[in-house]
Amino acid sequence: MTISTGSTGSTGSTAATSRTAGARRRYHLGSTEIVYLALIGILLVAGVLVAVQGGNLFAQQNISYMLTQTSLLGFVAVGQTLVVLCRSLDLSVGYVVALCSLIGATTMAGDPSRVWLGVVAALAVAAGVGLVNGLLISALRVNAFIATLGMGLIIKGFLDTRFKGPEGEVPFAFQTFGYTRIGPVPVSTIVMLLVAAAAFVLLTRTRAGYHMFAVGGNLDVARLSGVRTGRTLVLAHVLCSLCAGVAGLLIAARFGTGNALVYSYGLDLDSIAAVVLGGTLLFGGRGSVVGTIGGVVILAVLDTAFNVLDVNPFFKDVLRGAIIIAAVALYARRQIDPASRRVRFGARGSVPPGSVPRDSVPGDSVPRGGDAA
Repeated sequence: MTISTGSTGSTGSTAATSRTAGARRRYHLGSTEIVYLALIGILLVAGVLVAVQGGNLFAQQNISYMLTQTSLLGFVAVGQTLVVLCRSLDLSVGYVVALCSLIGATTMAGDPSRVWLGVVAALAVAAGVGLVNGLLISALRVNAFIATLGMGLIIKGFLDTRFKGPEGEVPFAFQTFGYTRIGPVPVSTIVMLLVAAAAFVLLTRTRAGYHMFAVGGNLDVARLSGVRTGRTLVLAHVLCSLCAGVAGLLIAARFGTGNALVYSYGLDLDSIAAVVLGGTLLFGGRGSVVGTIGGVVILAVLDTAFNVLDVNPFFKDVLRGAIIIAAVALYARRQIDPASRRVRFGARGSVPPGSVPRDSVPGDSVPRGGDAA
């Protein structure tokens, strides 16, 4: 009887512990939830600070400006998310934006019938840059930082030599892409959200997306499991450059012409900051486009609030940097939410040939490289 009672007590204690652990897991916040909770908090604090100064952060003009900033950075950040998930990065995106704005504007040359030609030419050049970046990193095993920085400097040299100022002319019909609004919401923001939705579907519903998580989680395991790691990395870089190309077309639509100085906007570093702020791990394998959009909106809210409050530009950079560091420190302390890692290739126990099981991609640190498979 004594033994039976002890066993029962032990079993009850174990069950209670399991229920407690399950409850803790159930209420554990993921990185994406933290991003949007932080966004709500920043909106409230910024709204109060602006109201104290006699302004209104949520006036239609401020909301439109906020969403405009979101659309431009959002295009670049969505593409940057794809390469960061593969444990890579792209420092050439700012130069690609400038290049595509000029190619689009000069090809259109003010002729409405050439709009489609300008769009195709700009996106084709952007895809070509992404292809070269991907091949340098996967086939020649050049470090992603060096490869994309070198590509960016090549483009910068070309822009500075070939274009001395704004050139080309965008027809009015295409300028509506940069200026048309539905209420306070710019059309460019709607298009950016559609691109983000397409990236979300790619990452969560397609094998190519699962392979991106696998390559970022553990390159060697992904390769040994039959994933064409080189092809996956090239695809991520091509899509990243295409997103930057769309941002370049948006710039051309807003300015009515192409502008080489767009590369000084800092879109490359801002996009990486938005990706990290959104909870995507720089070592790859974990993150989401939804979190990235939250990070982009946070940066846009901060910029809008700083402009309304007339904050010193240097102090503005200090505050933004402090917020980004604090967010990364928080994610590092929590070791990111394990649930943010996608379950790869469908239901548990169903793994198609040539795929990587979820448990075989631990996300440990592997030097950047890849094969040309």
